Amino acid sequence: MTATQPRLKTRRRAGITLIEMLVVVTIIALFAAVVGTTMFKKTDQARVTAAKLQISNFMDALGQYKLDTGVFPTSEQGLNALRVKPDGVNNWNGPYLPKDVPLDQWGHAFVYKYPGEHGDEPDIVSYGADGQPGGEGISADIMSWKN
Repeated sequence: MTATQPRLKTRRRAGITLIEMLVVVTIIALFAAVVGTTMFKKTDQARVTAAKLQISNFMDALGQYKLDTGVFPTSEQGLNALRVKPDGVNNWNGPYLPKDVPLDQWGHAFVYKYPGEHGDEPDIVSYGADGQPGGEGISADIMSWKN
C-alpha cells in the first residue's frame, strides 16, 4: 500500500433490523396485555373499596350529626345536611364533612334514605359502576347496612 492510497475501512452498520424491532414490540404488547388486565381488575376492586370507605365516613359524620341535633337528617335534607345547616335544625355544629358531598367512584350520587328500611340508621347506597339498582361484580350495589 502506498502512502497516497486511502485506507479502506470497513464500517459496521450500527442499529437494529426490522425483525428485531418487531420482536421487541410484540414482547412489550404481550406484557402490557397481561399486566393491563390485572391492573384493571385491581382498579375496579379499589373503586369498590373506596365506595365502602366513603359510606363509612358518611355514617361517622351522620353519627356526629345525630349526637349534636338528636336526629338524623331526613331523606329530603339528604347528605347535604352534613355540610349546610338545614332550616329548623337546632344545635347543628357542622360542617360534619371537610368538603362538599362527593359523588361515588363512578360519578353517581350516593342514595340517602332516612328513615331507612334496614334498622334505626339511615340507608346509604352506591349503585356501583352501572348506576342502577342491583347488578353483579363492579355493578353490584354497595350498601351501608352490609359494610
